[in-house]
Amino acid sequence: MPLRQRVRARLCLQARPHRSLHRRLPGAHLGALDGPHRFAHRGPGGDRGRPDPAAAGAAEVAARVAAARDIQLARYADIGLPNVRTNAEAPASVLEDIAKPDAQGAKLLRDAAETMRLSARGYHRVLRVARTLADLDNADKIGRLHLAEALSYRALAEDVRQMA
Repeated sequence: MPLRQRVRARLCLQARPHRSLHRRLPGAHLGALDGPHRFAHRGPGGDRGRPDPAAAGAAEVAARVAAARDIQLARYADIGLPNVRTNAEAPASVLEDIAKPDAQGAKLLRDAAETMRLSARGYHRVLRVARTLADLDNADKIGRLHLAEALSYRALAEDVRQMA
């Protein structure tokens, strides 16, 4: 069963717990859905060495977000855009320069743009999210993992929209 269908099934099960798993999924997938239906990190350090959000305290998360915002504010002030404070406010032309992915990330983004049929607006939204994820990791370049995470958020949002 494709990932999209498995995610949709998980979200439907959370919204409608009265439905039987046996009617909705083939037997091979039932074991994967036992227990709490959440997306979990793969270890104590998460997927990329980030702190596990469930274990991180509010103060720690707030400090990481504040540091990322300071990075963004300084970046845009350095290039002569003092009114732009965050990646969300950056013009698309500037975004192309500050959010250049590495070689593997560029290939992933090209493939995803074709597969997911991203519009120019969708492409830039993925770049903005990936740049923000890189800022949270205090990384100078956008890596393949940052883009993969940004694309996964987009795919999940599309699934939720279709189910609504």
